[in-house]
Amino acid sequence: MRDPYDVLGLAKSASAAEIKSAFRKLAKKYHPDQSKEPRAKERFAEVGSAYEILGDEKKRKAFDRGEIDAEGKPRAPQFEGFGFGRQPGGGARGDFRNFDFGSGGFSAESGSIDPDILSELFGAGRTRARSQSTRGEDMNVSVTVPLATIAHGGSIRVALPTGKMLDVAVPAGIEEGKSIRLRGQGHAGHRGAPGDVIVTIRYAPHPLFKVEGRDLRLDLPVTLYEAILGARVRAPTLSGEVEVSIAPGASGGRVLRLRGKGLPASADHPAGDLLATLRIVLPNEVDPELTTLMRRLRDQKPYDPRSSMV
Repeated sequence: MRDPYDVLGLAKSASAAEIKSAFRKLAKKYHPDQSKEPRAKERFAEVGSAYEILGDEKKRKAFDRGEIDAEGKPRAPQFEGFGFGRQPGGGARGDFRNFDFGSGGFSAESGSIDPDILSELFGAGRTRARSQSTRGEDMNVSVTVPLATIAHGGSIRVALPTGKMLDVAVPAGIEEGKSIRLRGQGHAGHRGAPGDVIVTIRYAPHPLFKVEGRDLRLDLPVTLYEAILGARVRAPTLSGEVEVSIAPGASGGRVLRLRGKGLPASADHPAGDLLATLRIVLPNEVDPELTTLMRRLRDQKPYDPRSSMV
């Protein structure tokens, strides 16, 4: 693993803002879904790992002090303070006679250290290390899901900030804003369990349907003669087309309710309805006969649909 400062192209004196800016720039450059750079996936993961260390103030300080490596793993502890190895004068270290551990801890005759002191020094140290083990941080991501997947359930691919890709199972009918927790897929812990990935669901816009709670709204185009004479027409739903009846003399703006044809039921809510609003659409080309007929209707049987608004 390369030095995270080198990965982000930064000096060790870089500010937190400079680190965040460099990460965003490189993450955008190497994102697997849009980058054409060679080895984009590997570089994206490398950039994410570097930011995981430098973007966290505690981890950055630990790395700068040499306590963790470029992968965030603890480095082997150094015991030079206790004199292990060789002394400059040639004598073997490990001779603790130059150290004062207090009464009862050191024997001048034997030149050895009391086992209780060793236990206190090193045993307590190990206990503290264990007590400082921490669970990894959770990772929060949002994902936009097509309504077709919401309707039937399915699997979607999610790119994490670290560059890792995960397949996430989406249950049918899941509500917008709900989260799916993937245990153990988050940031690595410090001698502890990794965190989780929390995936928040967002609905993707649909060209035909507008979501209102569990209901769907649809503008349903009809011809002038279908509205006047009545008809049975095909209407789209998330589960395929269905046939609906239009009563004779239906006005534009009338709403037809198709029960159970909205979003499917979830754990907390029943299935929604499809609300189809009739929109009367005239022919693309002006028809002389239709024009003559409308003039006759205007002259012989006029009416004012806006009278109630005055």
